[in-house]
Amino acid sequence: MHPSSPSGHPFVSPFFLAAGMFAAFPLAACGGGEASPTVIDGSTPVDASGGDASTASDPCTLALAGFNSSAKVNSAYNATWTCTSSVRNLAGNGIPDHAVTSGNFATPISAQNLAIAFPRAGTVAASNTTLTRQPYGYALNSVKFDPGTDGTCASSATSTAPGGGCVAAMGRDPWNLEAMGGAFVFGTDENNAHVQPNGQYHYHGMPETTVAKAGQTMILVGFAMDGFPMYARYGYSQATDATSAIKKVTPSWQKKANPDAGRPSVSTFPMGTFTQDFEYVAGSGDLDDCNGRVGVTPEYPTGTYHYYITDAYPFIQRCLKGKPL
Repeated sequence: MHPSSPSGHPFVSPFFLAAGMFAAFPLAACGGGEASPTVIDGSTPVDASGGDASTASDPCTLALAGFNSSAKVNSAYNATWTCTSSVRNLAGNGIPDHAVTSGNFATPISAQNLAIAFPRAGTVAASNTTLTRQPYGYALNSVKFDPGTDGTCASSATSTAPGGGCVAAMGRDPWNLEAMGGAFVFGTDENNAHVQPNGQYHYHGMPETTVAKAGQTMILVGFAMDGFPMYARYGYSQATDATSAIKKVTPSWQKKANPDAGRPSVSTFPMGTFTQDFEYVAGSGDLDDCNGRVGVTPEYPTGTYHYYITDAYPFIQRCLKGKPL
């Protein structure tokens, strides 16, 4: 079982201007240039029901290592993925392999000692799984996908300032703060990421640098805790047709037209500040309630359930279709 992760997410007052103060530096790896994951061998992917498919393109074993000389990182990074017949394993230090040039982090980025296990073959379960105080997946570079925050507001909250009825971490009030797009600034960088109190860097949304480097194509960015693959922004316009055009896939979560009863004032906390400001509207986008769908992908040409990171809420899925180990 993957251990619970610390979940303090400090926010910065909207009155504090989050200006990027560091210049980008090139990333060097093994003698220069930015490292790319190396597929060492392959294995068999799974279909939507969890059974093996008849191809050998599942990226079972990957190795990524180098030194990130970006001013806000300045550290070696490493991530190694291996498989057994039933388990996919990640060993890494959680250091990003891309530049970090912006963001206001309460704690500097620091190396972690990560050993994460995923089911080798994801299986769609009878009901969704919602995780508490755990990431929903890990990127190929071993950075975790952790969409929620631990910040909350009381129904009586009147201000974004300290003492206004909201807390940044370990909140116990009913209104859950979103990291992006609301009244609060959580100090995220150009990759929609920031740092927890223990120094662990993590994504709240689109890993922009990784996606931009790949171009307008379907890109595998990681694996969810239930073993299903995670893609970012782009997918096939016809989920089951790899010859169809590439498009930006859209979530089926929508911002509510009206606030829920008892919610703090929208004049101070505009819609989108709280998780409760969104609702799932089946069929309004390309994806299901867990921000995924069944279809073919470059790595799984016979089809599998897979998740997407999207440009709009939920950004990263807030539930799992399968079960973690």
